[in-house]
Amino acid sequence: MKSYRKELHFRTDTRRAFVNITPQVEDALRESGIREGLCLVNAMNITASVFINDDESGLHRDYERWLEKLAPEKPYDQYDHNGYEDNADAHLKRTVMGREVVVAVTGGRLDFGTWEQIFYGEFDGKRDKRVLVKIIGE
Repeated sequence: MKSYRKELHFRTDTRRAFVNITPQVEDALRESGIREGLCLVNAMNITASVFINDDESGLHRDYERWLEKLAPEKPYDQYDHNGYEDNADAHLKRTVMGREVVVAVTGGRLDFGTWEQIFYGEFDGKRDKRVLVKIIGE
């Protein structure tokens, strides 16, 4: 069994963003040489997320509105966490959207369902963040 590890680095220009990272994960899979196995992709920061869904701009806007209803950014003083920082909402959004995804690798490709893509969700941007890609298999 082989194992491959790669970090992806992000710094968004906005506080919140959804970035399709499927091409970067596919590049990592090719670099690994693994043809059969599993691919883990996880956010390495507590205010960012990795999830799978459709790459459709209307859906991304729906996510933004829905997440703001669940955990609005402002007013900052509504959260006990906010004091030193103003990102309590980002922690809550990350919890809802998830930390990681695992995708089967079959024949050297990510084994997706129809329309599935991997996304990096940023909820407290404008700073350096990392995503781990860990692939195991043969």
